[in-house]
Amino acid sequence: MGKVTLYGIDGSPPVRSVLLTLNALGLDFDYKIVNLPAKEQLKPEFLKMNPLHTVPTLDDNGFYLYDSHAINSYLVGKYGKDDSLYPKDLQKRAIVDQRLHYDSSVVTSTGRAITHPLFWENNSQIPQARIDALEGVYKNLNLFLESADYLAGDSLTIADFHVTAAMTGFVVFLPVDAGKYPKLAAWVQRIKELPYYEKANGAPASQIIDFIKSKNFTIV
Repeated sequence: MGKVTLYGIDGSPPVRSVLLTLNALGLDFDYKIVNLPAKEQLKPEFLKMNPLHTVPTLDDNGFYLYDSHAINSYLVGKYGKDDSLYPKDLQKRAIVDQRLHYDSSVVTSTGRAITHPLFWENNSQIPQARIDALEGVYKNLNLFLESADYLAGDSLTIADFHVTAAMTGFVVFLPVDAGKYPKLAAWVQRIKELPYYEKANGAPASQIIDFIKSKNFTIV
């Protein structure tokens, strides 16, 4: 059996969430950068794997999967030494799933409302209302952490990987105020202390963080 192959780009939070999962599982894998500006994602060989031509895309010995939430739950189910990252217990899994849906519906859309005009429309003015919405996300994440060290309970799960990958860029626009959101601030630090964090998320995110800063955005 060959190694799994992940196709992606370092700047993508969903890709980095999969990198975090792969590293947490201790899997030997290949990581292939997709040159999106050169439209490599539209080549026939890529479209065969993923007709939606998005990243991340996973190739597990000819089984192709896309969408980071689906990829991460699959990886834990197939390769996890235990189920701690995505529990089999229905109630524990339901909490993880709730956090994953919050990530895909609220966290992602809130971030995209800020970054899409900045990245793709070269609009460096960010409405205050969009930063306020991001602060609302911080408030809710802090609530999730009120009674546990991780977003879905007492143990690290893939929900933490998804949200931390997104948060890495968000803090450039709105740093986490430890006075207002102490649980969230402590969680951010806790995740950064994972032995594979820098390799899987910290270093890969540096380029997109520098890109955001280079935009010299203002909040209006």
